[in-house]
Amino acid sequence: MKRTWGTLITVRRISWADGLVAIFIFALLYLVVRLTADMNVPFSLRHEPKISLSWWMLPYYSARSLLRMFIAFFFSLMFTFIYGRAAARNKTAQKIMIPILDILQSIPVLGFLSITVTGFMALFPHSLLGLEFASIFAIFTGQAWNMTFSFYQSVSTVPRELSEAASMNRLDAFGRFTRLELPYSMIGLVWNSMMSFGGGWFFLAASEALTVGHHTVELPGIGSYIATAIEDGNTRATVYGIVAMMLLIVIVDQLFWRPIVAWSQKFKMDLSGADDAPKSWFLQILRRSRLAEWVSTAVFGAAFRALDRFIVMFARRRPKFRGTHSNARLVRRAFLWLVLAALTVLVAIYGVLGVQEVARLGITEILHIIVLGAYTLSRVLASTVLAIAWTVPVGVAIGLNPRASRIAQPLIQMMASFPTNTIYPLVTVIYIALGISFQLGAVPLMMLGTQWYILFSVIAGSMSIPNDLKEATRVLGLRGWERWKRLILPSIFPYLVTGCITASGGAWNASILAEFVTWKNRVHAASGLGSFLDITAADHHWADFIVGLIVMSAFVVLVNHFVWRPMHRLAENRFHLD
Repeated sequence: MKRTWGTLITVRRISWADGLVAIFIFALLYLVVRLTADMNVPFSLRHEPKISLSWWMLPYYSARSLLRMFIAFFFSLMFTFIYGRAAARNKTAQKIMIPILDILQSIPVLGFLSITVTGFMALFPHSLLGLEFASIFAIFTGQAWNMTFSFYQSVSTVPRELSEAASMNRLDAFGRFTRLELPYSMIGLVWNSMMSFGGGWFFLAASEALTVGHHTVELPGIGSYIATAIEDGNTRATVYGIVAMMLLIVIVDQLFWRPIVAWSQKFKMDLSGADDAPKSWFLQILRRSRLAEWVSTAVFGAAFRALDRFIVMFARRRPKFRGTHSNARLVRRAFLWLVLAALTVLVAIYGVLGVQEVARLGITEILHIIVLGAYTLSRVLASTVLAIAWTVPVGVAIGLNPRASRIAQPLIQMMASFPTNTIYPLVTVIYIALGISFQLGAVPLMMLGTQWYILFSVIAGSMSIPNDLKEATRVLGLRGWERWKRLILPSIFPYLVTGCITASGGAWNASILAEFVTWKNRVHAASGLGSFLDITAADHHWADFIVGLIVMSAFVVLVNHFVWRPMHRLAENRFHLD
């Protein structure tokens, strides 16, 4: 360290870690600039992008898809912080905001695409950027809801002692957010963000195939590559695409998610450190780099200051729990909710379609759509229960064992991100060979895409259990069921509820793929709302499609209000650290 007149100059040696970080940052910036420029090119239906099945195009397609994923993830994170915190801190707004979130998470990606493509193209006429934003928005709808529910659940269950300490220290809205709510929710948010990112991979093919009028445009991307290869029956290109996606998932896990998981452990509520905390080689490099330290301070510091202005607008005090209601009052409220839901559905249908279009459809057709919704509801509930049966013990085993977590994290990340709809035809062939009815067979297909929401939530809940409590159970000699009843189940219950809410919403979303499968020009469909939406969208019967979306939204709101919301209140008032 050298001193000069009036100035203190600190001479720091540049390490090899700084060199690696500098190379990584400049390469990342170059790719972002290059790929962003490719998004803003002239577009017309006569000169639309063509998907090449040459294997050397896979790195470029993978980078294009990855850029869309991270742009959507950034906006999902901003939406999570603003919307989730506002719903948790303002009980009056919560009564409106959470049902809206229930509806949004149930609308299939196809529904968002059919509504938003024209609008984005109008904002960016004669440019591919309009379709790019439509695709990013579709990916956003596959990521944001799960993250928002996780953050909302965490902010709602902040321990009373911590909340009172924040009030005693006179923390403003931004200080409360950065020093209490965000750190407390960090572990759950990280794992649910991984799941949401995986959900983006799951619907990537649908998000990159956009319908303009009666014409489908496929944007350059790994999802479009795999979809084109499957459509052309090119087995080699399909295998290349799937292998490239798996490699991309592993790279993102090593350079992004694993460092964040290891870093998030410092926010665990613990008086004693973990014996074997998660580790990341890339995080170790970043911690050795002074350049990375400077970038994190400059960039994230500016981002937090910008976010401060938004957080202050939604600052509210959380009222205390007012108690329970009598059974008779609950029955009356349930009946009123059913009547209100029916009236809301009718008003929405008449308001969106008009009297003449409703008269054309007829009450019989609308009732038929409601019955189809009941069929899909039974599959949604069955797939959620089956998912709980295996994800809870497996998730707890992974979450309580850091070594198992290090091995299982990339594996379950790949399985959760794998577009299982690509293997639906293969599963259908197995059903046909075994004589399994597709009415029942659609349940495992729905579960393949939604079970991961519950698994990731349970892992997050298990990893959040303080080591002090685990050691206390060992000292008390709690084993087997007693340990589950006294420690594990109460600790993971809030996370499990959040996982079930998002899994059931994801099951409604996945029903449009799971209830309607095509194999060798033969259609295998299960009676339900998902297959109905798929058929009506393919035939461009938009009036029937809109009625189906309204009915689906009504079912989701009712199930969440009578099943999942009471469980969330139970978790908020009983099963949290206080």
